[in-house]
Amino acid sequence: MAEIALADGVWTFDGETLRIVPGSGRDVHEIRKALGELVIPLEAIAGATFEPARKGGHLRLRLRKGADPLTDAVAGSLTAPADPYRLQIPKDRTGAAEYFADEVRDSLAVWQTAAGPCEDFVLPGPEVPITATAGDGTVSFDGERVRVEWTGFASTAKDEAGPQEFAVTDLTGVEWKPQSGMGYGVLRFHPKDEGPLRPPQKDPRCLSWGVQRFGGTTCLVAAAVLARIPRGPAELPPPPSTTAETQTILGQLSELGELHRQGVLTDEEFSAAKQALLRRLG
Repeated sequence: MAEIALADGVWTFDGETLRIVPGSGRDVHEIRKALGELVIPLEAIAGATFEPARKGGHLRLRLRKGADPLTDAVAGSLTAPADPYRLQIPKDRTGAAEYFADEVRDSLAVWQTAAGPCEDFVLPGPEVPITATAGDGTVSFDGERVRVEWTGFASTAKDEAGPQEFAVTDLTGVEWKPQSGMGYGVLRFHPKDEGPLRPPQKDPRCLSWGVQRFGGTTCLVAAAVLARIPRGPAELPPPPSTTAETQTILGQLSELGELHRQGVLTDEEFSAAKQALLRRLG
């Protein structure tokens, strides 16, 4: 069991599942608070790293493409404070963060988890019903239908088009991107009968905002919709078998990591012992 508990959040990993609980302080981003606790099975994880910085760094989890609707919806566009898969690490906890990342990587090696794209989502996406307001509109999604209503900031074109409603089965995709520079932030829905695209501020299939913080939690709506757009028949690969040998190696790796942290094993001794255990799985 590896755990790192900080004001920014608590990450716990038991060798098969990683749990992320966001912090509750006012410095914790609203997106992470609204998303709440995440339970991530090992089969959804591509890797984990500690990214050092001058004042500490970030513990970062990488998910397999196609495993998580939020990751696919934002396409790497979330900043560190909003990204639920990045944990801010103070300078005095960098060793614990490096150990945590090692534990995840070791388990991936032990279970020989696939690193390629998933055929279907492993994570369920944000719960519904869900609503968000940003810039010129409010969007709500009940799991079956998306409804968009305009605020006083909407353009004449959107006001004249009136409220919009889409069945999730009639959508082929959803696009989200944050506001950046002179460009607009966008939450756009793509129906099957979609015509030519219009500029975001004039497109009735699209919410738009011109100030980054006014994007609110629209990315969570995008993820909730994306998770429920039909993707066609697909079967997930079977989960790895949990043999007694594998469980034993996992326990031994955890014990080695703890001895290394306590200074009983040198870096060289720890590395050699770990590689010897991993070779037993070859």
